[in-house]
Amino acid sequence: MSETNTTPVALVTGASRGVGRGVAIALADAGFIVYATGRSIADADLPSAVRRMRCDHLVDAETDAVFAAIEAAGAGLDLLVNNAWGGYEQMVEDGAFTWNAPFWEQPLHRWRSMIDVGVRTAFVCSAKAAKLMTRRRRGLIVNLSFWAAQRRLGNVIYGISKAATDKLTADSAEELRAFGVAAVSLYPGLVRTEAVIAAAASGAFDLSNSESPEFIGRVIARLCSDADLMTLSGRVLVAAAIALQMGVTDIDGRSPRALTLSEV
Repeated sequence: MSETNTTPVALVTGASRGVGRGVAIALADAGFIVYATGRSIADADLPSAVRRMRCDHLVDAETDAVFAAIEAAGAGLDLLVNNAWGGYEQMVEDGAFTWNAPFWEQPLHRWRSMIDVGVRTAFVCSAKAAKLMTRRRRGLIVNLSFWAAQRRLGNVIYGISKAATDKLTADSAEELRAFGVAAVSLYPGLVRTEAVIAAAASGAFDLSNSESPEFIGRVIARLCSDADLMTLSGRVLVAAAIALQMGVTDIDGRSPRALTLSEV
């Protein structure tokens, strides 16, 4: 049966944990119909209202099935959050921290997790979302990115993936503009994901200026309703900075301070 209500519809990829899970929760809290994908999404700690769709985005047929289900529901798609990413997995191998090794010593699985799981999935999902959004002449595509696009942060493949993500945003925004569809890259700060909290317990991180995973979702929800959204399309946005401009706070009422390039 088709859905005919006017409730905005969102798809969040890679929502089983971390930032993606937080975004899905925040969007559901903001009143969105939320579809959430991930390989282990069935076990994710998500509200019952979130529509879980088990998907390995490296398998195109599974991605096709997600978008086919959204289209069949009949309510369209208003928001895509490209969060799927495997670049922080397997950072330690055989007891050695290999994530910041020289590029010629990098294991090739890291290319797959950052470029294939990250960049390729963002491209494929953006293309499929654009087909739905351009028909209705509205929508927003958010690509989760980071400062590694603009300075070296210890891993060559990481920099390539984030630079490619920002270029995807900039160039796709130009093609989408005539249809009233926006695309932005959004940079989080230090997010209190499960992994970061565990590392902070050993003193690896100072969480005093950190963000909850839900904070990014709150920013995205506000962007969707911004009357000036199209003026932001194609741009890189620092979540904490744009949140301050729009009056968005974190779940604890605080306003995280936006990091600068020199601080990252």
